[in-house]
Amino acid sequence: MSTDQSFPTAPVMPVLYLSHGAPPLADHPTWPKQLAAWGRDLPRPKAILIVSAHWESAPLTIGATKPVALVYDFYGFPERYYRVRYPAPGAPALAARVRELLSGGAIPVREQPERGLDHGAYVPLVEMYPNADVPVLQISMPSLDPVALLEVGRRLAPLRQEGVLIIGSGFMTHNLRLARFGVGEQPPPAWSAEFDAWANESVGEREIDALVDFEHKAPAARIAHPTTDHFVPLFVSLGAVIDRPYEARSVIDGYEWGLSKRSFEIGAPEATR
Repeated sequence: MSTDQSFPTAPVMPVLYLSHGAPPLADHPTWPKQLAAWGRDLPRPKAILIVSAHWESAPLTIGATKPVALVYDFYGFPERYYRVRYPAPGAPALAARVRELLSGGAIPVREQPERGLDHGAYVPLVEMYPNADVPVLQISMPSLDPVALLEVGRRLAPLRQEGVLIIGSGFMTHNLRLARFGVGEQPPPAWSAEFDAWANESVGEREIDALVDFEHKAPAARIAHPTTDHFVPLFVSLGAVIDRPYEARSVIDGYEWGLSKRSFEIGAPEATR
């Protein structure tokens, strides 16, 4: 996707921040259907660029540009979850375009050509694009600094005009020590509900400064995110839209294991549905 290979007739794509769940998401009674409906509702992307909570590597690293084995970065699950395949086409032209856009901002880039999609990438994509017929490229988060990730998103923003769907994949609240695994449906814990409500309002009201300082501004931030890796992919997505008018739509909400699975679609006001 070098400059002369962009897609001037492609629809301007929104960006997404989604809660990717875990491998058992595939067996959930409603969550896969929600993701599948979302995928059908979106404009058809030419390619997907995804940033996952499960890959932090500096400098920013471009993963495989051809189909390679998935990264099963989880332990103790039934064997069937390790047999999942997602043979999406590689995206070497998109990788070249990413290098081009980031070099203009002096953001160092390296390659890891054998690094496949991790579960933060393929678990939601299996549901959203089950035919695995859209080229996918994963890049790493070069740090967990929201300001740095906003700048990465800003540099990648032209991809939206070229038909590329940018996805930040995390989990709206993510404290596995306090997660309620194996417990039936219950009201969410206060810390999860309070952080979720604050984030939903802050994203909807475009309160970028508060979001950047979420560790101090959000209620129960240290409990909802003992480590910040599952929240900060949001900033790559926000960076790709904040220099133009935008609106955010909460597409998926609710809780699983007491954790918020809220997910956003963010784009131009006239494109929101």
